[in-house]
Amino acid sequence: MEQLTIGDYKLTWLRGGVTHPDGGAIFGVVPKPLWSRKYPVNEQNQVETRCDPILVQGNGRTMLIEAGIGNGRFTEKQKRNFGITEESQIEEDLHALGLTTADIDDVLMTHMHYDHAAGLVKHQHGEDVPVFENAVIRTSAEEWAETTNPNIRSANTYWEQNWKPVRSQVETYEETCIPAPGITMKKTGGHSRGMSIITMEQGEETLIHMADNMPTLAHQPVLWVTAYDDYPMDSIAVKQRYMELGYNSRSWFTFYHDCRYRAVQFDEEGGTQQHILGNNGA
Repeated sequence: MEQLTIGDYKLTWLRGGVTHPDGGAIFGVVPKPLWSRKYPVNEQNQVETRCDPILVQGNGRTMLIEAGIGNGRFTEKQKRNFGITEESQIEEDLHALGLTTADIDDVLMTHMHYDHAAGLVKHQHGEDVPVFENAVIRTSAEEWAETTNPNIRSANTYWEQNWKPVRSQVETYEETCIPAPGITMKKTGGHSRGMSIITMEQGEETLIHMADNMPTLAHQPVLWVTAYDDYPMDSIAVKQRYMELGYNSRSWFTFYHDCRYRAVQFDEEGGTQQHILGNNGA
């Protein structure tokens, strides 16, 4: 399990599952000859996207950023369509760290699409129940409103089975939320209308979790957004703002989906200064 320390916080990447969506969808209008130089693609034009939550420990809190895809949450047809080759091993990883799901205080959900939220719920004794039984699940009010009342497009990714069993645990915020000292969830929009970005400030050290507004390192160019983005111009504006901020402060950028990189620190020109590779890194 790869780790990164930012001030008082220790971050550990857990295994939340693997999907293989279409490369054209992940890179939108960017031509394949361009994006395929930066990100691996298979013969079916699928790209590996991990769904790995980040465990955050510090200041008396034990939190998760995102929730993974869970176990037994997809039909066999969905597994084929989404290219799911690995389901969640979060409980095993927590156990290896001396923790259980009951130790999680907060789950910080940047948004509630199925590949981030399916791991909030499990089927047990004939019913769907929360995975993180004691946790407060935090997401923006706007995101929660669409999650529970999706439109004709978003109904394909906001599934009742992923939110209804945990609705009593959800706490929403309008614009910002500070779940622990130095950690801020800020609603920015972009990938979804209620999308949030998570930042961590610890003295001179900073971290930015862009989630699906920059799902992989290959999406570093501000115009490279996914076809799944509901508001692509907002995604571009958010990237412009946070990339400039991150370059100037030499922030770490963390990833939930990248199959090779866990985190990257850029210099002031946007060049890679340091990086943390995952198991598939080269």
